[in-house]
Amino acid sequence: MSKYEFLPMPDARGYFGEYGGQENIPPELKQVMDNIYQTYCDIRNTEGFQSELQNLFQHYVGRPSPVYFAKRLSQQLGGAQIYLKREDLNHTGAHKINHCLGEALLAKHMGKSKVLAETGAGQHGVALATACALLDMPCEIHMGEVDVLKEHPNVTRMKILGAKVISVTRGTRTLKDAVDSAFEAYLADPQNYFYAIGSVVGPHPFPQMVRDFQRIVGDEARVQFQEMTGQLPDQIIACVGGGSNAIGIFTAFLEDDEVKITGVEPSGHGLNTPDHAATLTKGRPGSLHGYKSYVLMDEQGEALPVYSIASGLDYPSVGPQHSYLHDIKRVEYVAADDKECLDAFMRLSRTEGIIPALESAHALAHAIRIAPELSPDYKILVNLSGRGDKDVDFVAEKLGL
Repeated sequence: MSKYEFLPMPDARGYFGEYGGQENIPPELKQVMDNIYQTYCDIRNTEGFQSELQNLFQHYVGRPSPVYFAKRLSQQLGGAQIYLKREDLNHTGAHKINHCLGEALLAKHMGKSKVLAETGAGQHGVALATACALLDMPCEIHMGEVDVLKEHPNVTRMKILGAKVISVTRGTRTLKDAVDSAFEAYLADPQNYFYAIGSVVGPHPFPQMVRDFQRIVGDEARVQFQEMTGQLPDQIIACVGGGSNAIGIFTAFLEDDEVKITGVEPSGHGLNTPDHAATLTKGRPGSLHGYKSYVLMDEQGEALPVYSIASGLDYPSVGPQHSYLHDIKRVEYVAADDKECLDAFMRLSRTEGIIPALESAHALAHAIRIAPELSPDYKILVNLSGRGDKDVDFVAEKLGL
């Protein structure tokens, strides 16, 4: 039995402790959200829905994704042994396809006429465009202009898959502004549109639904790791922006007190500069985009502009379950900066022949940081949430390769 006394995650109103819920949303939208939740509850455990989803996971996505022992990297670092949960090997190149298939199936079941979403690095956009092409549903993706330029290969992939890509030119022209834009488009017709939120954020029921679709990552890893090593990992590490890949792998291990769990936020140019997106490290409780969580905000309660070299982590809030797990100290949240991220990106590429997404490289950076100080018997499992094909041109330019 765990020493942690977890509250319901979430409770009947969609709160994880004091975080989550449906904050400051209009009554008509609350009704729509409640209808989505009721439909989700009605179908999520039915044989038909689960059978279709599991069939797609196996034969379309390529699940289960493997756990891989990074032998050369571990030897080079000395100390702890590093293992990788290879979500980068999924169809579309990241963990995002897990919840995108679930959300698209739900939208189709509800008879929605179009699926809308935001994207930062483009992985959610590509995964949703893929799911919508498969299920023959119109798809519209909102993406900040900065990220459109930075992650251009993913923009091209979305267009090839048939999605309409909206370049958002307001504000910082990054992920928060893409969320604002997509949400406004959704409000034009919430009865017929489905907003497929790209992480464990937003109003209830999305933090719960996306987590439920993503928990397959942790459920698989738990079995695979024990089969490989005869034990559970000593520590699990995942990057945290909104936090979908992290909560996906964390969920299966929350009650195992012997497993240390660590989320890694982006400290960008440094925690003492304004150029970071380390919400749990530097933020405070507030409301954004229809839910309560930690937020990086000014004295007036307005969300601050944030920055990360990894577009998918560039968000001024975080999933409400992460805020709750932070407060009860079940999960430790730390930060890695741009230099550490780039170093991890190149090190994994050249020692293991695996090019990670810049987002995932933040988690790897923390493993690289701590491994040399730990025993060779200590085993770290890093959730390698995505591959870096989308980042190679940007990194090459950044490093002068």
